Formats: sequence, structure tokens, C-alpha cells
Amino acid sequence: MKKQLIFWMLCMLVSIQAMAQSGGIAGKVIDNNKEPLIGVFVEVSQGNVIKGRVTTNAEGNYIVKPLSPGRYDVTMKMPTYKTHKVTGVIVSPNRNTMLNTTLQLDKKELKEVSVIAYKVPLIDADERKVITAEEIEKMPTRNTNSVINSKALSAPQGTVAATPIYMNPSKESYKKEKDNDFMNVRANPLSTMSVDVDRASYSNIRRFINEGQTPPADAVRIEEMINYFDYNYPQPEGDKPLAIVTELTDCPWKPQHKLLHIGMQARTIATDNLPPSNLVFLIDVSGSMGSHNKLPLVKASLKMLTEKLRPQDKISIVVYAGSAGLVLPATSGNQKRVITAALDRLSAGGSTAGGEGIKLAYSVAMENYIRGGNNRVILATDGDFNVGVSGDNELEELVTKEREKGIYLTCLGYGMGNYKDSKMEVMADKGNGNYAYIDSEQEAEKTLVREFGGTIFTLAKDVKAQIEFNPAYVQSYRLVGYENRLLNEEDFTDDKKDAGDMGSGHSVTIIYEIIPAGVQSNDVRKVTPLKYQQRGAYPSVLDYNKGEEFATIKFRYKKPNGNTSKEITHIINNSTARLQQASENVRFASSVAMFGMLLKNSPYKGSSNYNKVLALANNSMRYDQEGYRAEFVGLVKKVSKTDNVVAGGWFEEED
Repeated sequence: MKKQLIFWMLCMLVSIQAMAQSGGIAGKVIDNNKEPLIGVFVEVSQGNVIKGRVTTNAEGNYIVKPLSPGRYDVTMKMPTYKTHKVTGVIVSPNRNTMLNTTLQLDKKELKEVSVIAYKVPLIDADERKVITAEEIEKMPTRNTNSVINSKALSAPQGTVAATPIYMNPSKESYKKEKDNDFMNVRANPLSTMSVDVDRASYSNIRRFINEGQTPPADAVRIEEMINYFDYNYPQPEGDKPLAIVTELTDCPWKPQHKLLHIGMQARTIATDNLPPSNLVFLIDVSGSMGSHNKLPLVKASLKMLTEKLRPQDKISIVVYAGSAGLVLPATSGNQKRVITAALDRLSAGGSTAGGEGIKLAYSVAMENYIRGGNNRVILATDGDFNVGVSGDNELEELVTKEREKGIYLTCLGYGMGNYKDSKMEVMADKGNGNYAYIDSEQEAEKTLVREFGGTIFTLAKDVKAQIEFNPAYVQSYRLVGYENRLLNEEDFTDDKKDAGDMGSGHSVTIIYEIIPAGVQSNDVRKVTPLKYQQRGAYPSVLDYNKGEEFATIKFRYKKPNGNTSKEITHIINNSTARLQQASENVRFASSVAMFGMLLKNSPYKGSSNYNKVLALANNSMRYDQEGYRAEFVGLVKKVSKTDNVVAGGWFEEED
């Protein structure tokens, strides 16, 4: 026993002596303007063995230690900059070898960027420089916007310098969807869809507008814009998890048409009464996450979520970059300092092995599975998976398989320039979760604090809607938005068919544009006569024998841990209200729909214009406790370049 003790003491002494003799490599990384570069990935290797990886801090400084005396290779990488490698760096005992570096812009990668232009003092031609992003943040906001080629980034003598704000949106990935067409009721009496509660599109297009750019048309998903807002629908009665509200009004962009508004409200459950959670934060710490609106905002967001956790909740943290790793094992929600400290230690660097990170996160979630609880992976990333399991089909199969085990996926998107919206949306849909885009700490607070229950806890899964229109009143209909949520009519009763999910307190708004029976319209699509079946003329109300029923809507849903769906039916009567007499919810939702159609330049926008959008919104502001409707009005004004719309004015014009 004494010999073993002496042996271990000698080993410890040797280890301590080796550490005492070890050194390190330290330094500062700057750009051509001698400004510090934040988030540069620094890798130290010896032969093919990696000895250390770090990223530069807010001052551009880094240090890799401890390193045994010897020769090392140092590689420095950062998006939009050329990779820099130094070989044969000597590390001596008991000291840090200083290695300061200047990284050069990679103009091939930059290509075309979006910029804001500012006048600068007259400078000599030999002293031309590019203003850095850090400098631009210290300048006052201006309205002068332009798009230039990176070859022109140096300021011409005595005029203007330009600074990249974010990469060309053409590098961002959005799924292209064609607007829903009008459907003839004789040929298609049923409209079936998966309910959608994602809201990422609105905060994403807000980012574009606030940066002075028009959003790409494919980034505009009208249903997500509409559902971003709270409509103060009534809570469900009795033991029903969902309440349904409907209104039929005039259509503001096509006066001869009507709008059918359908509102669904999930029951709001107090946080204390929600089941315990097993949450795995899966955080992208790759090099593309180094900018201030990515990883730093991720950390701030998840700290907010941490504050909502209870002692019965468990949190784990998994990160992925060049490889995946477990940063924090399952930790009780009352250990907030431990969780926050783990988040503070994260830094960005490396390529993106997203697939490996997801596999590890699901594995950790399964190890800590809570039966009857809320088991969920929360992915925070810009979606730029480029190493490992990266194909959309592979990712879909992975999250679908884990969903069937009862582990759901919430996706939080961050950043700009290389943002992969299409991939994020698919993953959230397949993972029985939801998808939000976080463009600010205020949005993080909205999504993860005030809407905590809806974002994190599933109250009803596989929620589907199917509406049958009465041909006595409806000639054709068009679903506004939800292009990627359409289902076959047979899918409605098929419990094996996946659909959307609703969380505690979630609301959903669905809008149909209706061409009434008997109205002459170029939007009515002709149908081919049938050979084996009879398509008769539209019946009268009396012939149809359904009185004043305009339509019937059905919803099917499953409990979070159930496999069999339940059905709710709601009758919609043929009672149309003038738009100015409709509820504020209807008027505001209609204004958001019009704004979305204008941004998309939809072929169905009719007489939509920004004045109508502003007039409708300004007449719907009484229920705006959090100020989001007022913010919407501000965005519309930025796009329309007008401030002179008077509340109520448009209604008088229409009369």
C-alpha cells in the first residue's frame, strides 16, 4: 500500500514538474486596419495531432496552453478571411511564445455584400481604407443605402467608404413556394392543412427591413407573419384543449370577395403546472457563429430561458463545431449559476459538424428521458451545416426517428448572410417542434420567456384542419399562406400522418379568401366535365337543405403522448360583417396579410397598397400591450416611405 502511495506521489510530482515547465502560444489577431478580429479560430497542432483549439476574444487576443516545449504549427481561420498558417513555432519552457497575426480579406468569398455608405474626411489616395464593422456600430444611423461589389470596398479619394453589414441574401437559403391558387368548390369541396405555429418568417423579414433591404420573396411566409401576433382569443371551455373563433368579412383587397378568419386558441397552462422538462441545448459554435448577432445572442437567449427553469427541470449542453462534445451533463434547473457559467465558456471556431452534434444531443436526451415529461432538444444555429450528416434527407430521417421516441426538436435561428432558413424549417417540422428566428434580445425574451409554455411545451400534436365549403354560398376559395402545410384530404383521418403541434397558450389564425357563389371573377378556375360522375349546377340554399351554414371546419389533434386523434367540429354561419365593423383581430390580421402579399408581390394582391395596410393596422391598436402591432406599423412605414396615413381614413374612402 505504501509503495502504491509513493508511486502515485512520484507521478503527481512528475506531472506538476511537466506543467511547470510547459509554455504556450499567445498573441493578437487583427485586420488590415489594425482592428481586432473577434471569433478567429486558432488551432495548434504537432504533426497530425491537435494540441489545442481556441477562438479570439473581444480584443482579438488568444492563448493556447499548456504546451510542452517543442515546435508547433498554428492555423488561423475566420469566414471571409484567408486561412493563415505558421509552421515551426517554438515553445520554450515556462513562457508564452508571442505570435501576432494580420488576416487578409478573401475577396473571392466576399463577392457582393450589402453595405451602408458614410461620408468620410478627405484622405490621401495611399491611405484609403475599408471601414470595419466595429467602426460602423459607433456611427449614427443613416438612411443612405447601396449595394456594391467587394472590389469597390476601398473608398475613392475624398468621397465615401462602405462597410459590409451582412452577406448577400443570395447566399441565404429559402424554400421557394408558389402562392396557393383559387380552388373550385365543385372540384375541391375540402381544404386540408397542417396547423402551423412557427413565426420565424416575421422576425426574419423584420431584420431585412431594419437593415434597409427588401426581404427575398421566398423568405415571406404570410401565415407566419400573421401568427406572430397575439389576437386575444378566448380560452377553451371545459376540458377541451382548443377554442375556435370564426368571422366572415369583406375582403379589403378585392371588394367583391370575402375573407373567412378562423382563430384557434390552445389552453394556457401555468408554468408551475407544466410537466418536468429534460432539455438539451444543442449549440452551434462553428466559425460561422462568431459574429455578435449569433453565438453571443445565443448565449444571452439561453440564459433568459435558464431563468424560467424549475428544480424539477434538467438541462444539458452539447456543442458542435469540428466535432461534437458534451459541455454540461444533465443539471437541475435550480443550478442556474452552473448553467450560466457553462454558457459563458462557449466560443466560436471551426467547421460545422451539425449532424454529429444532433446525434449526440439526442443520445443525451434519451439518457435523461423523463417518462410523461417534456423531452426536447433545443437547437441554436445559423443552419449552416457543412460537415458530417448534412443532407436534408439524412437530417429529416434522423429527427423523425427521434420524434417517434418522444423527443421533440425546437429550432432557434440566428444571424445573417449564410442563414439556412429552409433547412431549419424542415428540421423543426419533422421533429414535432417549432421554429423561431431570433434577431435581438427582445425577440429572445418574447420567444423564450413570455411565450415559454408555447415554445417549449407541446399541448396538442399532429393538429390538422379540414374545412368543407357549402357550394350554395362559396364558388371558389384560396388559402392565404400555408403553402408548405397543405395535406391530402385523406391525410386528415390518417393518424400516421404527421402534422403541426401547438404549445401552451399558442394561437393560430387561418385566412381564406372567398369568391361567393354567383360572383363573376377572373379568379374562378374552370373544371373539366366528368364522364362517369355528375357535377350539377350550384344548388340553392333550400335545395342544399343546410340553412345558413357557410362551411364546416373540423380539427383533429393528439395528446402529447397519444397515438389516437380526437376531433372537434365547428359550424360557420353565412353572416358577413362590414370590415369596419369586424373585430380588431380580423382587421389587424388582414393588414398583415396584405403586407405579406405586397412584399411577395403576390399575383393575388389585388388593390393592396401600403396606405390600406397602415389604415387597417392603425384602426386595430387597442389590444397591443407589448407594442408589437405598433412595431409592425413602423416596419410598414419604413418600406412604404410614408408617415401621413390617418387612422380611419381609408374606411371613409371605401364608403
